[in-house]
Amino acid sequence: MARIATLKFDRGTLILHPPPKGKAWVEFATWDDRVERFRIPAIQYRALVERLRAEGAVFEDAAKAFAPVVMTPSLSREPYPHQQEALAAWIAAGRQGVVVLPTASGKTYLAQMAMQATPRSTLITVPTLDLMHQWYAHLLAAFPDAAVGLLGGGSRDGLKPTDDGQRTDILVATYDSAAIHAERWGNRYALLICDECHHLPSDFNRVIAEYAIAPYRLGLTATPDRSDGRHTDLNTLLGQVVYSRTAEELAGTALAHHELVPIRVKLSPEERDRYNSLIQTRNQFLEKSKIYLGSIQGWQNFVRASAQSQAGRRAMLAHREARAIALGTAGKLRVLADLLAQHHPERAIVFTNDNATVYRISQDFLIPAITHQTPVKERHTILQNFREGIYRTLVVSHVLNEGVDVPDASVAIILSGTGSSREYIQRLGRVLRKGSGAKQAVLYEVIAEETSEEGVSRRRHIKPPRSSPQLEIVPPVSPYEVFLTPTRKVAEPPAPYETKGDHADSNHDDDVW
Repeated sequence: MARIATLKFDRGTLILHPPPKGKAWVEFATWDDRVERFRIPAIQYRALVERLRAEGAVFEDAAKAFAPVVMTPSLSREPYPHQQEALAAWIAAGRQGVVVLPTASGKTYLAQMAMQATPRSTLITVPTLDLMHQWYAHLLAAFPDAAVGLLGGGSRDGLKPTDDGQRTDILVATYDSAAIHAERWGNRYALLICDECHHLPSDFNRVIAEYAIAPYRLGLTATPDRSDGRHTDLNTLLGQVVYSRTAEELAGTALAHHELVPIRVKLSPEERDRYNSLIQTRNQFLEKSKIYLGSIQGWQNFVRASAQSQAGRRAMLAHREARAIALGTAGKLRVLADLLAQHHPERAIVFTNDNATVYRISQDFLIPAITHQTPVKERHTILQNFREGIYRTLVVSHVLNEGVDVPDASVAIILSGTGSSREYIQRLGRVLRKGSGAKQAVLYEVIAEETSEEGVSRRRHIKPPRSSPQLEIVPPVSPYEVFLTPTRKVAEPPAPYETKGDHADSNHDDDVW
């Protein structure tokens, strides 16, 4: 009697043995001489199983170690229309894909909605420890009956059973920790949620998705684009962008109305003369070396050339000094003093691109400062005092761009920054929380006139093209979509984000996932 083909998970891959009848599985498999078995990438699990089932192949699925989870929420509210639309788009895309929403628009609550609509064991990855603890606190409040664990920063909940011998239903992990252990438990979670998912395509982090068999995947980000172009890999790792909204589109509903005000500052005569001299030194070297700074490759060539000769070293030093003049001109500090006086006593956040300027402003204006050097307890104290109104102004570098729950503010002042549109959107998001009343937020962008900073400003305002139309093509129902019913009590009315067709007989869960 022929043995039944068995699909097993093995260190971030799948092994299918003995080979089943039919040809559905052939394009996924590669022969491994070391074990004399066919091996398949774990990320192909869903496509493989769907293909085998469609062909009527007989096989045993011993790969999955995930199970249904009771997701009875104790924390719920009426979702915004864009959250309902995003969830519907994600479900229509087979519960795979990326949702692009601006900072402060409710991506965490959207993830909670997705978890309720897909009640399975869930892995959530985040870039920072602060964000990990924020997610943990939210999930404990939202799902008090579920086992929520942490992996990262000394916590190792996902690596051992809980006190009752069970694995964590929901695991929140940093990208670093999740990547380290990806091949170990890539089969434990049916739903993979990647917050700030633009971090996922890196060489180190991408194994989180590649070694996981999770049939359901959700990416959340304000700006998926990466300077290295690897954002296109998200299509394979998580799925295509299924929903996207900008801060402008959500203003007045989920986000506060806001105004963007550019302010150009002239260099002093002394600063202008020195700046022009330094730029001339740099450009002479670049022209002689046939190096153009209009691309990442051009900058890499400049860095490489600067290490190969004294002239190159002088050109790089000139470039850095010229940049420091543009970013830290005294005229910007005069503008800052005027803006703070104009908006007193509103809460304001001042952003710079370097720590030296942060400490200079902190000392000159007696403003609390936060940089990467600020101890964790001190940072939490500063943010708490800012939240309570004890402090009215903060000055920061890059540490509040991402992964930190920043208290509500209405004024943001960018004195310097990079050309990254992501950084710009994240900084804008720090003043977009709607708050109470008719809040009007404002973001000032202070730029040194006739310097390289003007080009940097133009680059961060470039908007990437919108992805393919949403909800125009609804794919046929996948076997993954059957029997996925949000758990709720008898006679409880449907949640506002549930769509028709989500209420099949949950007793057949084992027949699918």
